[in-house]
Amino acid sequence: MGEPRKKKKYAVGLGMGCRKISLEFGEKPENFRKKCDVWIESTGKGSFGLYYPSMHMKHPIYLDNAATTALSPEALEAMMPFLTESFGNPSSIYSIGRSTRVAVEMARKSVARILGVKPMSLFFTSGGTESNNTAILSAIRDLGCTSIITSPIEHHAVLHTAEHYSRQFGLPLDLVALDDEGVVDYADLERKLELHQESGKKPLVSLMYANNEIGSLLDIQRVGLLCREYGAIFHSDCVQAVAHYPINLSESFVHFISASGHKFHGPKGVGVLYVNPSLEIAPLIHGGSQERNMRAGTENVYGIVGFARALELAMAAYEQDRAHIGGLRGLMRELLLQRLPGVRFNGPEQGLYTVLSVCFPKSSRSESLLMDLDQAGICVSGGSACTSGEAGGSHVIRALANREGCTTVRFSFCKYNTAEEIEYAVNFLQSVLSPEKAGVGV
Repeated sequence: MGEPRKKKKYAVGLGMGCRKISLEFGEKPENFRKKCDVWIESTGKGSFGLYYPSMHMKHPIYLDNAATTALSPEALEAMMPFLTESFGNPSSIYSIGRSTRVAVEMARKSVARILGVKPMSLFFTSGGTESNNTAILSAIRDLGCTSIITSPIEHHAVLHTAEHYSRQFGLPLDLVALDDEGVVDYADLERKLELHQESGKKPLVSLMYANNEIGSLLDIQRVGLLCREYGAIFHSDCVQAVAHYPINLSESFVHFISASGHKFHGPKGVGVLYVNPSLEIAPLIHGGSQERNMRAGTENVYGIVGFARALELAMAAYEQDRAHIGGLRGLMRELLLQRLPGVRFNGPEQGLYTVLSVCFPKSSRSESLLMDLDQAGICVSGGSACTSGEAGGSHVIRALANREGCTTVRFSFCKYNTAEEIEYAVNFLQSVLSPEKAGVGV
């Protein structure tokens, strides 16, 4: 008898740039794996496994910039003196205290200039959540709002806060209708404002400028004019819009906006609340006279300086950065449509240029997609980072029509991302979701 027939083992993989590399029988697997970033091995018909190293690049591919962004070297450089020798308390009267006070006020002036408002209308906070909470409570407690109008796709820092105060104060809470792409139905908003006015209510309208999950945009000036017509207070969560769009608040007819530094390469733990100068409100946090008696607690000096510097940089390079980031978003959209049949997108095509929410057809391969991407060193999310552990998935996607039967992944981009990273991520997605079309089927 002759030698038993050896069962053929073979593999096909993808290198950077989607180069197809094959391993013939007898070639050492370790040689093959050195060439490839993702590969599939088979020991027989219909039997295969997907393999990839945990880190196939010198650094992760970070495509979750709507969750947070890397601190820019320029912002860090501006912050460093206040983390080292200029450590004084801004409330102290001696020189190192006075120097930090000057830094805080210079930062405030810079932010005010960019947003088109007076410095005295800006208050530094710990971030978007605190700013949103302050605005919503102030509108009800101090400005006499007796009803709330918001949308079902707001960040939970607004939605949960509105729900809380609606229960606490016994206020009606209305959710404005959306179109199929998650954009506010302005006719429905006006109907609701009219009904609230007719019933003797003074509404608080809280609607975000740019949605953090699907990228739908609000016509903030249009909403501001409607609110003025119907006597409503208007708050806009602008966390995803400040530094990504030029904003002149003096022309927006808005009463409050919220912003957060870590969304545009500034530090975490610092944000801004804009309060229209025509309003008089009380603080959310008590216990000190900081921020002109509006926000107690020693100022986060280095964070405030970093916030202002990051905003300055973002707006100075706005046109260039928008073209680059928007190009990456367009590239990923185009490649996904070419390579993955059935893929859809959540939100408008001409929405927020930093965000692309993708709806992949549900299958056994898509169920673990976020985990597969993570293990491949590609950082993305299924929605807001603040709600990533919640059962039931994203409330934003649930609010959209016809989104059953798909797995949603949010990709969000920044100025540091590259076309090579986008191509690599799409190649990987193709190898997982459609390996036969990637040239890696078995």
